[in-house]
Amino acid sequence: MDGSEQTLPRAGAVLRRGTWSGEPADVVCLDYDARSRRRLVLTGEGGLAILLDLPRPSALEQGDALTLDDNRLVAVRAAAEELLEVRCGTEAALVRVAWHLGNRHLPTEIAEEALYIRYDHVIEEMLQGLGAETLRVSRPFQPERGAYAGGHGHTHSHAHEHDDG
Repeated sequence: MDGSEQTLPRAGAVLRRGTWSGEPADVVCLDYDARSRRRLVLTGEGGLAILLDLPRPSALEQGDALTLDDNRLVAVRAAAEELLEVRCGTEAALVRVAWHLGNRHLPTEIAEEALYIRYDHVIEEMLQGLGAETLRVSRPFQPERGAYAGGHGHTHSHAHEHDDG
């Protein structure tokens, strides 16, 4: 830690959207990568510089707030990013496309009738080859957090007994 980080207000906890109220001290507008970091120096839209210093990685979402060491709050806004909107003519085709994206471990946002991924021309060509319709869009990106992201009850051991007898 350099000397400048020592003097910054420290954000060490997250309050999830809907669990906090009041006027925040500032607002940070972050892309998906920055919202997935554990430790980072951030500057709010109003100029407040803070040190994000979470005890463990935590996927920040639109509407969350960071709690500063002096109890002020800094609101989180999801920045618009260049994405690819993916649509298909049938549910089965969309599921097939989702399987191909998952097979490549690509962060994917699942909406009612479309999928959203970060823009990538190679992946776009692959998707079009699978029959998907693609459109470049600019909007906040909130991909699925995954089965092991925490908070969704997946706590059992992966060691299983098998009776092959």
